[in-house]
Amino acid sequence: MIPEFELITHVLCPYVQRSVIALQEKRIPYRRTDIDLSNKPDWFQQISPLGKVPVLVAEGKGALFESAVICEYLDEVTPGTLHPEDPWRRADHRAWIDFGSGILSEIARMYSGATREAFDTACETLRMRFRQLDERLDNGPWFAGETFCLIDAVYGPIFRYFDVFDTALDLDIFQNAEKVQLWRSHLRTRESVRQAVTADYPERLLAFVGNRGSYMSSLIEGAIHETGRKAVNSG
Repeated sequence: MIPEFELITHVLCPYVQRSVIALQEKRIPYRRTDIDLSNKPDWFQQISPLGKVPVLVAEGKGALFESAVICEYLDEVTPGTLHPEDPWRRADHRAWIDFGSGILSEIARMYSGATREAFDTACETLRMRFRQLDERLDNGPWFAGETFCLIDAVYGPIFRYFDVFDTALDLDIFQNAEKVQLWRSHLRTRESVRQAVTADYPERLLAFVGNRGSYMSSLIEGAIHETGRKAVNSG
């Protein structure tokens, strides 16, 4: 019998989104508890040794931290699998999942860089990473063709960043990565991916980046100001 699950989350965390997508895809009942990572509750400190989300709390068992571990556990305790059956393909997927974690780190460098040089360097690295990913992809619609896998749950939150950023800025991150763009468009419409965030996620993300005091913050704030000015003038 599968225990009752509670997922401890933060509204913007992409690693949380991985876990939510896995829960949705495996049709596992759960309840979600969002916390403020800038003011962590005492009880959270006791179940998350690294002070990070997500944390999966299972009734009668305890707590698991680290999204990769959580997703693997959820896959193992439910019928079917979100991994390929073949050991080599499964290992290949795990390698590209790790590659995706590296992309998330580069996205953080992009929106946190204090200077234009740091921002431009991160953007160019991201373009290179997506071109590398493009070379690996087949014809889709998912990473493994017709079958949605755990690796798709990893890249859905990655692409969501750019779905939001593209509403304010022209970053042109996916140049010469047509297959990645196609994969991205399919993931955008997957119900589990759509439900992994709250309806106000775009506004929250833009506000978060806008308040970073980084070079990208100034671009976001400038874009929002210009949009507001045009709206006033057109009214």
